Amino acid sequence: MQHFTLAKHRLGDAYRTAVSSLTSASGESRFVESGTLTPQEFLEAGDQLAFKFPTWRWESGDPSRHGSHLPSDRQYLITRNVPCRTRVRALDYAIDHQTQTEDDWLLPPVTSGAPAAGEELRDVDDLAAGGRGGEASGSGGLGLVMDAQDDFLSSPPAGGGGGGAAASGLPDFSDLDAQLQEEDSSACPAAASTRATVGSDCFVVADAPDANIVHTRTYDLSITYDKYYQTPRLWLFGYNESGEPLKPEEVYEDVLSDYVAKTVTVDPHPLTGTPTVSIHPCKHAQVMQKVVADWIEQGITPRHDLALFVFLKFISGVVPTINYDFTMEIEF
Repeated sequence: MQHFTLAKHRLGDAYRTAVSSLTSASGESRFVESGTLTPQEFLEAGDQLAFKFPTWRWESGDPSRHGSHLPSDRQYLITRNVPCRTRVRALDYAIDHQTQTEDDWLLPPVTSGAPAAGEELRDVDDLAAGGRGGEASGSGGLGLVMDAQDDFLSSPPAGGGGGGAAASGLPDFSDLDAQLQEEDSSACPAAASTRATVGSDCFVVADAPDANIVHTRTYDLSITYDKYYQTPRLWLFGYNESGEPLKPEEVYEDVLSDYVAKTVTVDPHPLTGTPTVSIHPCKHAQVMQKVVADWIEQGITPRHDLALFVFLKFISGVVPTINYDFTMEIEF
């Protein structure tokens, strides 16, 4: 069955590639109606992500593989050396017993602990409609809240004035890397040492410098624009604890099993040609459309430049142990 699914995927991808190569990218925005992005909207969303989270940056890739619908120096986004400390197998049992599925998507893991007795876990469709029930988000909710205010995530005005996040009272994420480094530094325990006695003298013998280093897998994550589906697409390239590339089956250890060989497959990266694990974009627009509809019902003007923040949030339900997601909370 798995071989049939993969064969069907390969055939479908060949067809979509052929269609994309023969058609031009649409410049008409349909973000509100269908949840899709034009190439220009993808660029603006990518600029917003890279501005607020500098670990993400634009790359050009292989010039022979460039798409004419995007600038040569902004073909895709990438963030490198993202830690993945644990395998996802430990979550599979909990997911099987605590979540529901629909349309091959699962609800991202609840971060606030086990659900209360009788509490219903929601799938992605419910997630997208979460605000419609009138329930306020709080510590008992899903922990996925983004207030898309008019001035939220906007770039600071020329001259470095008091606009943007600072003016609205929202946290300033522009120096997030430095903040995370400070937190990591303060949280890291001091190097252990032992005492040794030689005769009447007592010495403090420090442990080896790397004695307290936790070796972990890391991932390079990239986001490309899928011309056929007109949505972002996420790619995962992993390294083991020794820095050697992971095999596809090893990458699958960090993907929830319900998605393996369904929405997660190995394909040539469109800008490097390297076989890379990717999350298929066939349902991305559907989820985004529901988020947009929820924003409209709440009286919030939909903003395509927030699309990648939402995208990364719902993708985190597929690869929950890859710790790339330090964005603010989002309400679907």
